[in-house]
Amino acid sequence: MTSNQLLQQFVMTDKDFERIRGWIREETGIKISDAKRQMVYARLTKRLRALGYTQFKDYLDYLESDERDNELVNFKNAITTNLTSFFREPHHFDFLEKQAFAEIRARALKGAREIRIWSAGCSTGQEAYSIAATIDKCFPKRVGWDIRILATDIDTNVLQEAKQAIYPVEKLKDLDDVQRENIFETVQGDTSVLRVKSHLRQMVVFNQLNLMAPEWPIKRMFDLIFCRNVMIYFDKPTQHQLVSRYWSLLKENGYLLLGHSESLFGLNTRYRLVGKNIYQKIED
Repeated sequence: MTSNQLLQQFVMTDKDFERIRGWIREETGIKISDAKRQMVYARLTKRLRALGYTQFKDYLDYLESDERDNELVNFKNAITTNLTSFFREPHHFDFLEKQAFAEIRARALKGAREIRIWSAGCSTGQEAYSIAATIDKCFPKRVGWDIRILATDIDTNVLQEAKQAIYPVEKLKDLDDVQRENIFETVQGDTSVLRVKSHLRQMVVFNQLNLMAPEWPIKRMFDLIFCRNVMIYFDKPTQHQLVSRYWSLLKENGYLLLGHSESLFGLNTRYRLVGKNIYQKIED
Protein backbone atom coordinates (compact mmCIF):
# COMPACT_ATOMS: atom_id res chain seq x y z
CA MET A 1 0.00 0.00 0.00
CA THR A 2 1.39 3.42 -0.93
CA SER A 3 1.77 6.40 1.41
CA ASN A 4 -1.07 8.20 -0.39
CA GLN A 5 -3.35 5.24 0.15
CA LEU A 6 -2.43 5.18 3.84
CA LEU A 7 -3.17 8.87 4.15
CA GLN A 8 -6.62 8.23 2.69
CA GLN A 9 -7.25 5.29 4.97
CA PHE A 10 -6.31 6.92 8.31
CA VAL A 11 -7.13 10.48 9.31
CA MET A 12 -4.63 12.38 11.49
CA THR A 13 -5.33 16.09 11.98
CA ASP A 14 -2.94 18.70 13.37
CA LYS A 15 -4.81 18.49 16.66
CA ASP A 16 -4.37 14.70 16.71
CA PHE A 17 -0.63 15.08 16.15
CA GLU A 18 -0.36 17.55 19.03
CA ARG A 19 -2.21 15.12 21.29
CA ILE A 20 0.15 12.33 20.23
CA ARG A 21 3.20 14.50 20.91
CA GLY A 22 1.82 15.26 24.36
CA TRP A 23 1.35 11.57 25.12
CA ILE A 24 4.82 10.70 23.88
CA ARG A 25 6.41 13.47 25.94
CA GLU A 26 4.49 12.54 29.07
CA GLU A 27 4.99 8.78 28.86
CA THR A 28 8.54 8.51 27.49
CA GLY A 29 10.16 11.93 27.79
CA ILE A 30 10.80 11.92 24.04
CA LYS A 31 10.35 15.25 22.29
CA ILE A 32 8.87 14.77 18.81
CA SER A 33 9.50 17.47 16.20
CA ASP A 34 7.25 18.37 13.27
CA ALA A 35 9.71 16.55 11.02
CA LYS A 36 8.83 13.25 12.74
CA ARG A 37 5.13 13.46 11.89
CA GLN A 38 5.26 10.92 9.06
CA MET A 39 7.31 8.52 11.19
CA VAL A 40 4.77 8.75 14.01
CA TYR A 41 1.94 8.28 11.53
CA ALA A 42 3.50 5.18 9.97
CA ARG A 43 4.18 3.52 13.31
CA LEU A 44 0.82 4.21 14.91
CA THR A 45 -1.32 3.23 11.93
CA LYS A 46 -0.38 -0.35 12.80
CA ARG A 47 -2.14 0.11 16.12
CA LEU A 48 -5.18 1.73 14.50
CA ARG A 49 -5.41 -1.13 12.03
CA ALA A 50 -5.12 -3.73 14.81
CA LEU A 51 -7.94 -2.09 16.79
CA GLY A 52 -10.17 -1.32 13.82
CA TYR A 53 -9.95 2.47 13.93
CA THR A 54 -9.76 4.71 10.86
CA GLN A 55 -9.27 8.04 12.67
CA PHE A 56 -6.50 8.94 15.07
CA LYS A 57 -8.99 10.89 17.17
CA ASP A 58 -10.88 7.71 18.00
CA TYR A 59 -7.66 5.90 18.82
CA LEU A 60 -6.49 8.71 21.10
CA ASP A 61 -9.86 8.84 22.84
CA TYR A 62 -9.48 5.12 23.51
CA LEU A 63 -5.92 5.64 24.75
CA GLU A 64 -7.21 8.18 27.27
CA SER A 65 -10.12 6.00 28.41
CA ASP A 66 -10.33 3.61 31.35
CA GLU A 67 -10.87 0.73 28.90
CA ARG A 68 -7.48 0.94 27.20
CA ASP A 69 -6.10 -2.19 28.95
CA ASN A 70 -2.47 -2.65 27.81
CA GLU A 71 -2.72 -0.29 24.86
CA LEU A 72 -0.46 2.30 26.48
CA VAL A 73 2.32 -0.30 26.42
CA ASN A 74 1.63 -0.98 22.73
CA PHE A 75 1.65 2.76 22.04
CA LYS A 76 5.08 3.22 23.66
CA ASN A 77 6.44 0.12 21.96
CA ALA A 78 5.32 1.45 18.58
CA ILE A 79 6.95 4.85 19.06
CA THR A 80 10.35 3.95 20.51
CA THR A 81 13.25 3.37 18.12
CA ASN A 82 15.31 0.18 18.48
CA LEU A 83 18.23 0.36 16.08
CA THR A 84 21.29 -1.46 17.46
CA SER A 85 24.07 -3.92 16.62
CA PHE A 86 26.87 -5.87 18.29
CA PHE A 87 29.89 -3.77 19.31
CA ARG A 88 28.32 -0.62 17.94
CA GLU A 89 30.74 2.30 18.44
CA PRO A 90 33.72 -0.02 19.02
CA HIS A 91 35.85 2.64 20.73
CA HIS A 92 33.63 2.23 23.80
CA PHE A 93 34.51 -1.44 24.07
CA ASP A 94 38.18 -0.62 23.56
CA PHE A 95 37.80 1.76 26.51
CA LEU A 96 36.34 -1.05 28.61
CA GLU A 97 39.27 -3.33 27.80
CA LYS A 98 42.12 -0.86 28.08
CA GLN A 99 41.03 1.44 30.91
CA ALA A 100 37.78 0.81 32.76
CA PHE A 101 38.35 -2.88 33.47
CA ALA A 102 41.99 -2.26 34.37
CA GLU A 103 40.81 0.22 37.00
CA ILE A 104 38.23 -2.24 38.32
CA ARG A 105 40.85 -4.98 38.52
CA ALA A 106 43.17 -2.66 40.45
CA ARG A 107 40.43 -1.74 42.93
CA ALA A 108 39.64 -5.42 43.42
CA LEU A 109 43.08 -5.91 44.95
CA LYS A 110 41.95 -3.67 47.81
CA GLY A 111 38.26 -4.52 48.08
CA ALA A 112 35.26 -6.30 46.58
CA ARG A 113 35.64 -8.16 43.30
CA GLU A 114 32.55 -6.72 41.74
CA ILE A 115 31.43 -5.34 38.35
CA ARG A 116 28.11 -3.56 37.88
CA ILE A 117 27.13 -2.12 34.49
CA TRP A 118 23.82 -0.69 33.30
CA SER A 119 22.75 -0.77 29.66
CA ALA A 120 19.95 1.82 29.64
CA GLY A 121 17.89 1.64 26.46
CA CYS A 122 19.18 -1.84 25.66
CA SER A 123 16.80 -2.54 22.76
CA THR A 124 17.10 -6.16 21.55
CA GLY A 125 20.14 -6.90 23.70
CA GLN A 126 23.14 -6.51 21.40
CA GLU A 127 24.74 -3.83 23.57
CA ALA A 128 24.36 -5.80 26.81
CA TYR A 129 25.73 -8.98 25.26
CA SER A 130 28.64 -7.05 23.73
CA ILE A 131 29.48 -5.83 27.23
CA ALA A 132 29.21 -9.40 28.55
CA ALA A 133 31.51 -10.66 25.79
CA THR A 134 34.06 -7.97 26.63
CA ILE A 135 33.96 -8.95 30.30
CA ASP A 136 34.43 -12.58 29.30
CA LYS A 137 37.49 -11.60 27.26
CA CYS A 138 39.06 -9.48 29.99
CA PHE A 139 38.09 -11.67 32.95
CA PRO A 140 38.30 -15.24 31.61
CA LYS A 141 38.68 -16.59 35.16
CA ARG A 142 35.91 -15.06 37.23
CA VAL A 143 35.85 -17.26 40.30
CA GLY A 144 35.05 -15.06 43.28
CA TRP A 145 33.79 -12.20 41.12
CA ASP A 146 30.28 -10.77 41.44
CA ILE A 147 29.37 -9.57 37.94
CA ARG A 148 26.03 -8.28 36.77
CA ILE A 149 24.80 -6.30 33.76
CA LEU A 150 21.42 -4.64 34.14
CA ALA A 151 19.75 -4.10 30.76
CA THR A 152 16.57 -2.03 30.59
CA ASP A 153 14.23 -0.67 27.96
CA ILE A 154 10.76 0.85 27.87
CA ASP A 155 9.73 -1.46 25.00
CA THR A 156 8.52 -4.84 26.26
CA ASN A 157 8.62 -6.36 22.77
CA VAL A 158 12.34 -5.80 22.29
CA LEU A 159 13.04 -7.03 25.81
CA GLN A 160 11.42 -10.33 24.93
CA GLU A 161 13.70 -10.63 21.91
CA ALA A 162 16.71 -9.71 24.04
CA LYS A 163 15.96 -12.43 26.58
CA GLN A 164 15.76 -15.03 23.81
CA ALA A 165 19.24 -13.92 22.63
CA ILE A 166 18.70 -15.37 19.15
CA TYR A 167 19.91 -13.33 16.15
CA PRO A 168 19.82 -13.85 12.38
CA VAL A 169 23.18 -14.84 10.96
CA GLU A 170 22.83 -12.23 8.22
CA LYS A 171 22.89 -9.47 10.87
CA LEU A 172 26.15 -10.74 12.38
CA LYS A 173 28.29 -10.29 9.26
CA ASP A 174 30.25 -7.42 10.80
CA LEU A 175 31.64 -9.75 13.47
CA ASP A 176 34.85 -11.61 12.79
CA ASP A 177 35.20 -15.38 13.06
CA VAL A 178 36.72 -15.22 16.56
CA GLN A 179 33.90 -13.08 17.89
CA ARG A 180 31.23 -15.35 16.44
CA GLU A 181 32.99 -18.40 17.86
CA ASN A 182 33.35 -16.89 21.33
CA ILE A 183 29.89 -15.35 21.62
CA PHE A 184 27.45 -17.64 19.83
CA GLU A 185 26.25 -21.20 19.70
CA THR A 186 24.17 -22.88 17.03
CA VAL A 187 20.44 -23.37 17.36
CA GLN A 188 19.47 -26.96 16.66
CA GLY A 189 17.57 -27.32 13.42
CA ASP A 190 18.03 -23.72 12.26
CA THR A 191 21.16 -22.59 10.44
CA SER A 192 19.78 -19.09 9.81
CA VAL A 193 20.23 -17.94 13.42
CA LEU A 194 22.73 -18.08 16.28
CA ARG A 195 22.19 -17.78 20.02
CA VAL A 196 24.36 -16.02 22.59
CA LYS A 197 26.15 -18.61 24.73
CA SER A 198 24.69 -19.44 28.12
CA HIS A 199 27.58 -18.15 30.25
CA LEU A 200 27.19 -14.71 28.63
CA ARG A 201 23.41 -14.67 28.96
CA GLN A 202 23.74 -15.42 32.65
CA MET A 203 25.58 -12.14 33.24
CA VAL A 204 22.63 -10.06 32.04
CA VAL A 205 19.33 -9.26 33.75
CA PHE A 206 16.66 -7.66 31.52
CA ASN A 207 13.94 -5.46 33.01
CA GLN A 208 11.35 -3.05 31.67
CA LEU A 209 12.00 0.52 32.80
CA ASN A 210 10.75 3.94 31.79
CA LEU A 211 13.62 6.38 32.29
CA MET A 212 11.03 9.11 32.93
CA ALA A 213 9.50 7.25 35.87
CA PRO A 214 9.71 9.30 39.09
CA GLU A 215 11.37 6.40 40.89
CA TRP A 216 13.73 3.73 39.57
CA PRO A 217 13.68 0.35 41.38
CA ILE A 218 17.48 0.26 41.45
CA LYS A 219 19.41 -0.25 44.68
CA ARG A 220 22.98 -0.88 43.53
CA MET A 221 25.66 1.52 42.30
CA PHE A 222 27.28 1.08 38.90
CA ASP A 223 30.85 1.18 37.59
CA LEU A 224 29.58 2.22 34.15
CA ILE A 225 26.30 3.29 32.62
CA PHE A 226 25.71 2.98 28.88
CA CYS A 227 23.01 5.38 27.70
CA ARG A 228 23.71 5.57 23.99
CA ASN A 229 21.45 7.07 21.36
CA VAL A 230 18.74 7.69 23.94
CA MET A 231 19.24 11.31 25.00
CA ILE A 232 18.89 12.59 21.44
CA TYR A 233 15.14 12.15 21.86
CA PHE A 234 14.95 14.36 24.96
CA ASP A 235 14.98 18.12 25.40
CA LYS A 236 17.73 19.84 27.41
CA PRO A 237 15.89 19.96 30.77
CA THR A 238 15.07 16.26 30.51
CA GLN A 239 18.65 15.43 29.53
CA HIS A 240 19.95 17.34 32.55
CA GLN A 241 17.56 15.54 34.86
CA LEU A 242 18.53 12.16 33.43
CA VAL A 243 22.30 12.54 33.67
CA SER A 244 21.92 13.92 37.20
CA ARG A 245 20.03 10.77 38.17
CA TYR A 246 22.73 8.66 36.55
CA TRP A 247 25.36 10.57 38.55
CA SER A 248 23.73 9.50 41.81
CA LEU A 249 23.94 5.84 40.74
CA LEU A 250 27.57 5.84 39.61
CA LYS A 251 30.31 4.66 41.91
CA GLU A 252 33.20 6.97 42.68
CA ASN A 253 34.97 7.82 39.40
CA GLY A 254 32.35 5.83 37.47
CA TYR A 255 31.71 6.38 33.77
CA LEU A 256 28.75 7.44 31.64
CA LEU A 257 28.95 6.47 27.95
CA LEU A 258 26.78 8.32 25.42
CA GLY A 259 26.03 7.78 21.74
CA HIS A 260 28.07 9.17 18.86
CA SER A 261 25.77 12.17 18.32
CA GLU A 262 25.28 12.99 22.00
CA SER A 263 27.21 15.09 24.49
CA LEU A 264 26.84 16.93 27.78
CA PHE A 265 27.76 20.23 26.15
CA GLY A 266 25.57 23.01 27.50
CA LEU A 267 24.41 20.97 30.49
CA ASN A 268 25.42 21.90 34.02
CA THR A 269 26.60 18.47 35.08
CA ARG A 270 29.19 16.94 37.40
CA TYR A 271 31.11 14.99 34.78
CA ARG A 272 34.36 15.46 32.91
CA LEU A 273 35.00 14.34 29.35
CA VAL A 274 37.67 11.61 29.25
CA GLY A 275 37.18 10.14 25.78
CA LYS A 276 34.92 10.18 22.76
CA ASN A 277 31.41 10.45 24.27
CA ILE A 278 32.82 9.06 27.55
CA TYR A 279 32.27 11.04 30.76
CA GLN A 280 33.61 10.41 34.25
CA LYS A 281 31.77 11.29 37.45
CA ILE A 282 33.19 14.22 39.40
CA GLU A 283 32.62 14.02 43.15
CA ASP A 284 31.13 16.97 45.05
